[in-house]
Formats: sequence, structure tokens, C-alpha cells
Amino acid sequence: MTKLLIYGATGYTGLLAAERAKAVGLDFEIAGRDPAKLAAASTALGVAHRVFTLDDPDSLPGHMAGCDVVLNCAGPFARTAEPLMRACMKAGAHYLDITAEINVYRQAESLGDVAATVGTMLLPGVGWDVVPTDCLAAHVMRRVERPQRLRIALQVAGSMSRGSAVSAGEIVGAGLMARVDGALVPKADTAFATFDFGDGPVDCAPLSFGDLVTAWHSTGIPNIEMFVHVSGDAFPEGDLSLLPDGPSAEERDAHRARAVAEVTGADGIVTRSKIETLNGYSFTPLAAVEAARRVLAGEHEPGFQTPVTAFGAGFAETIPGTRVTDL
Repeated sequence: MTKLLIYGATGYTGLLAAERAKAVGLDFEIAGRDPAKLAAASTALGVAHRVFTLDDPDSLPGHMAGCDVVLNCAGPFARTAEPLMRACMKAGAHYLDITAEINVYRQAESLGDVAATVGTMLLPGVGWDVVPTDCLAAHVMRRVERPQRLRIALQVAGSMSRGSAVSAGEIVGAGLMARVDGALVPKADTAFATFDFGDGPVDCAPLSFGDLVTAWHSTGIPNIEMFVHVSGDAFPEGDLSLLPDGPSAEERDAHRARAVAEVTGADGIVTRSKIETLNGYSFTPLAAVEAARRVLAGEHEPGFQTPVTAFGAGFAETIPGTRVTDL
């Protein structure tokens, strides 16, 4: 096992991931652009740190020297993912991140052939979302003969971190999309859909998450739509810079995360399953570090990958507190 580099390790989720990496004994260093914050985190964690921005793409491979896996926790990922992916391909490192921004998945997908040629794996979305939903989609698909249509709905509850709120703006700004006959196209139907996460049916709004890319690769189902049910202050408005770093441990414990996937077969029968996990902010560092650990241990394939194609449909259930229920 070799070295992991966590970029964006002084952010809310990045620090949780670094603490988890320390707890499980990974050989890792932290990186980012703020020297003071990195020095403090480096001392607290007892690991080395590297200070660099992403403004000079030619210098980035050098900053990754000696690292075999880069875990990007710095959002918005629309600004950080592409330079780090390209640098990983030049440095011979595998790329992981924790985004839900669909355009990052499209970028990783478009770089997949080049990455495969140089032996680099591009694996965005090793947190919540996409790990639970990707695994859930693959689970439900196996229960259906000749699956034709997949719909996934996420339940978002509790408060949101400042970084996630900014990334949410990127998701909304990408516009509504759906997978139709295998092609990713603008979504004309903006109607709400009804899903039951366990407390009765609720209305869910269409939204374009990364699953529109990952689920296509993981399941091969040609028609895919995404929805979300938001409660409380999960999608804040106003000046996002005034938001706290993220929810407290008590707030995270009060709001578990759930998603439902339904697959329609060629016979018209709809089959549903639900996944429930720890709060997304608690799940993400566990899943991201476990993904990094597996890649460091040799579980990787070159090119663009999804959680399912990299680790199998059961990956989400290896994270404590995760349960899949067939409905």
C-alpha cells in the first residue's frame, strides 16, 4: 500500500476524510491552497502537507510526486476536478472525488479513453451521492428482467455545508437532463414525481445529479431520471459565504440519508428498493477513505469508472449504518 493525497483537506468534508484516513492508518498527506490552515491541520493530524493552487496546470503533476491516489475534496468541483484529473493522468496517480455535480462526471467520462491509455482511473463520486445510489441502481436492476427505465430519488434533510451549497448551485445551473435511449439530453418534462422513502409518499423535484452518467455505465439501463425531495433548510438561499462550515455531529446524527430506486422492465412491471445510510456528511468520509484504501491496495481499473464498476454493487453496504430494503 502506498500514499494518498487529500486535496481540499481543510474544508468541512475534507477534514473529516483526513481524520478518517488517520484513524484507519493510511499513509497520506494533505494539500490545499491555504498555508495557515494546512499547517494547523498538518500538526493536528501528524501528517505532512503540500501547499499549491490549481492555477498552473503544468506544475500540478510535480505537486503529486510520490502519491498514487488523489482524493479531491475541494469544491466547487467544476473548478477543481478537471485540472486535478489531467494532472493525475500525467503523474500516474488515480483520481477520486466526492462531487455530485453532473458536469464533472461528463468531463471524467470524456477523458476516460485517454485515462485508460495511460493507466489512470478516474472515479468521481465516492461519497454521498453517488455511492449509495449507484449501488442501489445496480441492486434493483438485478431483480428485473430486461430493465428499460430507471428512476432514482434522493431525500435531502438537515442543514448543508457551505461547500455543498455552492456545489448545489453548480448542479442546478447545469440544467435539467435525462438519459433517453442511452443519450443524455435536456429534460423537457419538469413535473414532480412521487416517491416513498418510508414515511409516506412525498413530491420530488427533477434534478440532474451525476447518476445520469454513473448509472448508465453501471447498469446499461437506457432511460434514467433523477429526482430529489428537500426538507428543512437543506438548500439554503442568500449569501452562502455566511453559512457555517457544516452541520455538527449532533445535527448529522439527527438526519439519516435515504434514496429510492425504481426500475421498469420490458413487461411494464416496476420494481423498487430503498437504501438508508448515515447522514451524507458522515457517510462520505467513510466511503471516500474506504474507496481510497481499496485503490491503494490494487482495486482499480484504468479509465472512467463508477463505484459499481470499480468495487461492485455491494460497496455501499460495506459502509457501517447502511441498509438496503426491497419494497
